[in-house]
Amino acid sequence: MATFISVPLKKSSEVDLVKPLTKFVTATYPAGEEQGEYIRAVEELNKLRRNALGRPLDKHESSLEILLRYYDQLCSVEPKFPFSENQLCLIFTWKDAFDKGSLFSGSVKLALASLGYEKTCVLFNAAALASQIASEQNLDNDEGLKTAAKYYQLASGAFGHIKDTVLSALNREPTMDISPETVGTLSLIMLAQAQEVFFLKATSDKMKDAVIAKLANQAADFYGDAFKQCQYKDNLPKYFYFQEVLPVLAAKHCIMQANAELHQSILAKQKKRFGEEIARLQHAAELVKTVASRYDEYVSVKDLTEKINRALTAAKKDNDFIYHDRVPEVKDLEHIGKAALVKATAITPPLSQKFTDLFEKMVPMAVQQSMSIYNQRKAETVNRLVGTMREATNLCNGVLASLNLPAALEDLSGDSIPQSIAEKARAVVQLGGLQSIEQLIRDLPELLTRNREILDEALKMLDNEEATDNELRSKFNQRWNRTPSGDLYKPLRAEGGNFRNILDKAVQADQVVRDRYNAHCDMITLLCKPENELNAAIPSANPTKTLQGSEVVNVLRSQLAQLDEMKKERETVEGEIKAVTFDMSTNFLTALAQDGAISEEQLSLSQLDQLYGAYNQRVQTTLRTQEELLGQVQTSHQEFSSLKQSNTEANQREEVLKKLASAHDSYVEISNNLREGTKFYNDLTEILLKFQNKCSDIVFARKTERDELLKDLQQSIAREPSAPNFNVPAYQVNPAGSAGGPTPAPRTVFAQQPQQAQQQPQAKPLPPARPPPPSFTPQAASPIPTNAPATGPPNSNPPPVAPPSQAQGPPYPSYPGYFQMPMGYPYAYGQYNMPNMPNMPYMPYQQAPGQGGYPAAPPAGQPYPGYPQQPPQQHPYYPQQ
Repeated sequence: MATFISVPLKKSSEVDLVKPLTKFVTATYPAGEEQGEYIRAVEELNKLRRNALGRPLDKHESSLEILLRYYDQLCSVEPKFPFSENQLCLIFTWKDAFDKGSLFSGSVKLALASLGYEKTCVLFNAAALASQIASEQNLDNDEGLKTAAKYYQLASGAFGHIKDTVLSALNREPTMDISPETVGTLSLIMLAQAQEVFFLKATSDKMKDAVIAKLANQAADFYGDAFKQCQYKDNLPKYFYFQEVLPVLAAKHCIMQANAELHQSILAKQKKRFGEEIARLQHAAELVKTVASRYDEYVSVKDLTEKINRALTAAKKDNDFIYHDRVPEVKDLEHIGKAALVKATAITPPLSQKFTDLFEKMVPMAVQQSMSIYNQRKAETVNRLVGTMREATNLCNGVLASLNLPAALEDLSGDSIPQSIAEKARAVVQLGGLQSIEQLIRDLPELLTRNREILDEALKMLDNEEATDNELRSKFNQRWNRTPSGDLYKPLRAEGGNFRNILDKAVQADQVVRDRYNAHCDMITLLCKPENELNAAIPSANPTKTLQGSEVVNVLRSQLAQLDEMKKERETVEGEIKAVTFDMSTNFLTALAQDGAISEEQLSLSQLDQLYGAYNQRVQTTLRTQEELLGQVQTSHQEFSSLKQSNTEANQREEVLKKLASAHDSYVEISNNLREGTKFYNDLTEILLKFQNKCSDIVFARKTERDELLKDLQQSIAREPSAPNFNVPAYQVNPAGSAGGPTPAPRTVFAQQPQQAQQQPQAKPLPPARPPPPSFTPQAASPIPTNAPATGPPNSNPPPVAPPSQAQGPPYPSYPGYFQMPMGYPYAYGQYNMPNMPNMPYMPYQQAPGQGGYPAAPPAGQPYPGYPQQPPQQHPYYPQQ
C-alpha cells in the first residue's frame, strides 16, 4: 500500500432518467417552448450521469469536476421533481466500495428509490476521487503540496457531510461503506493526511522547529484518532481495505510523533537542555524502531531512522564528554503543543466551478405545490362569486316567471304570442332544441363508464402488485425487507377513493338534471314548435287593452328594465372576475428564499383578498339591489293584477305563459349543466389517465425492485449451508499427527517483530521420497549406535534428532504440501494412550506394498537408540508411555 491512503470508488448500475422525467414534464407542463426546454434538459442530465458514473474516471481534476457538476445538478433538481417511491419512482443501484463479495454471490449492493441515496453515493465517489488525486500529487514541490492538502480537506468534508446526512437521506440501513461509522473514519483519515501534507510543506520551507513539531504532533493526534476509530468499530476490521489501512495508520501515528520529538529535541538543544534533547531523540528512535519492526512492509522509515540515530549519537557524545546533563524520563518531558492548520471543507453546493442549472426556469416542488393549492383557492373564490351571482339571477328569473312577467305586460291583446315568449322560443330553437339536450344526456353515461373503467384499471394494478408483495412477504418473512405495498399505496388509494366519490356525486348531479328535464320536457317541446302552433297552444283571453299606457304598467316596465340592467352588469362582473390573473410563484419563491419554507395559506389568502375584495363588494351590492327591485316588482304586480279582469280563460292563458317562461329558463340552465357535465367528464378523463400512469409507473418500479430483491435473496439462500451445524468427533477434527498441540494462528496484517520471528520454528526441509515426513531442523544430533536394529533396507532419511530444550510451540505443525507426522514416530510401535484420547488405542502404521518398514521397536523398557534421555515432564507435547 502507498504511504498515503486513498479510497476506492463505488460502482453504479445504469439508470434511464429520460423516460420517467420526460413523462413527468409532459404531464405537468403544457406543450410549448417551456416543455421542450425541460425535455432537452432531462436529456442533458442523463448524459451528465453517464459521463460521471458510466465510465472509468481518470485521477485528474477534470474527472472530479464532472462528478461535482452531477452532484450539484442533483442538489438543484431534487426540490423540482417529486422523487419518491409513490410518485416519481427512480431506483438507483450502487455496489459497496469495499466489500467485493464472492465469486458466486457478487458484490454487496443496495437499490433504493431515493434521490438522496444517489446524492450520497455520488458525493462518496467525489470524496474518493479527491483522495486518489491527492495521493497522486508530487509532494516535492509547492504546487503538489497545495493540491494534495486541498483535496484531502475536500474529501474529509465530503465524508463528514455523508456521516451527518446519510441516515436521514435513506430512511433505512445503508451499506457499510456509506454508514456513519465508515465515512466518519474516512473523514478522520483524510484530515490526518491533510495535516501531514502541511507538516511536509513546513519542513520543505524550513520553518521554525517549534512550529514543525506542533504540526507533526497534531498529525500524530489525528492519525491516532483514526486508528482508534477503526479499532472501536466492530464492522470495519472485517473489510480487507481496513485491514490494510490499520497498520498504515499505526505507522503514521508513530512516524509523526517521532518527527515531533525530533524537532522538539532541536528546540531543546537550542535552549541548552541537552538531557531533554537526548530523551526526546531516544523516544523518537524507539518509535521508528517499532515502525521498522512491525510495519516495514507498509511504510519505510530508513531515512528518518538514520537521521534520528545520527542526532542521538552526536547528542550522547556531547553530553557524555562535555555537558553531563541528566537525561529525564519520557513521561517527565513537557508535552509538545499542537497546531491544526487543516479543516474539513464545508459541502455547500454548488461545488463545481462550471455549474449551470439545467432546470433554472423550473420552480421547486414546494412552489409548485403551493401554486396548486393557490390555484384551488383561486378557483373556489371565483366559483363562489360567480355562483352567488348566477344563483341570484336564477332566483330573479324564477320570481318573474311566477308573476308572468314581462309576458303579462306584453299580452294585453289576449290573443297573440307575447314578444318575450316569442324571443324565448326562438332562443331555444337556436340552442338546438330537444335534440341537443337529448344528445348530451345520452353522452353522459358513456363518459361516466369510460372514467370508471380507467379508475378501476388503475386500482386493480395496485391490488395485484400488493397481493404479490404480501405473498412474498409471508414467504420470506423478515428477509423481505422493503416497504410494504399497502403502506406505500395509501396516498394513491386515498386519491383513488377521492376520484370515486367525485364520480358518485357526478352521477347524483346527472340524475338531478334529468329529473328537471323531464319536468319541463313538454313545455320545452312546445317552445320548439313553429310560431303558429305555439300560438294555437296558448289559450286566448278577453282583451285588456284598457291597461295599455296606464301608470302601473309603466312602473312595472321601468322596474323590469332595471332588473335587466342588473343582469347585464352581473355578466360583465363575471367576465372580469374570470379574467383576473396574477403570477403567485414570485411571492412563493421569495418566501422560500428568505425563510426556507412557504406559508401558503397566509400568502394566498392575503393575495386573493387584494385581487377579489372589490369584486366581492360589487356582487353584494347587486344582491341588495335585486332584493329591493323584486320587492317593488311584487308590489306593482299586485296592483296590476287587481286592475285586470279576472276570468277562467285569462287565468289559463297566464298559467301557460308562466310555464313557457319557466321552461325557457330551465332549458338554458339544463343545457349549461349538461355541457359543464360533459366538460367535467372529459377533464376528469385526462386527470384519471395521469393517475393511471402514476399507478403504472410505481407498479413497474416496484416490480423491478421486487425482481432485484428476489435475485439477491436467491443468491443469499444459495450461500447458506444446506444442513445445520453439528459437532464433529474429536478424532476427525484433530488428526493423530497434530494432536500434540494447537493449530498455529493465521498471519495478521501487522508484521511481526524480529524477536517474535526468531521464536517461530524454522522451515522444514523437503520430505524424502517416501515416508516418514520431514523431521525438525537438527539441533542436537547424536550418532546412531552400531547396535541399532535394522528392519529394512538402508535409506537416506535424516537421522533422528533430539528435541529442543524448551517447547517452541506445536511439535508437529501442519504446512501445505507436507504429510502429517504419524502418531508414535519416532517412538516404538505399540499401543499408546494419547493425552487427549485416553481410551483410544494407537493404530499401527500400515506401510505401502514394496516399501521398507520403519526401524523396529526397542526392547521393552529400553530407550529408542539415538535419543538422549530427559525428564518426561520437560516435554509436555510428547506422549509418554
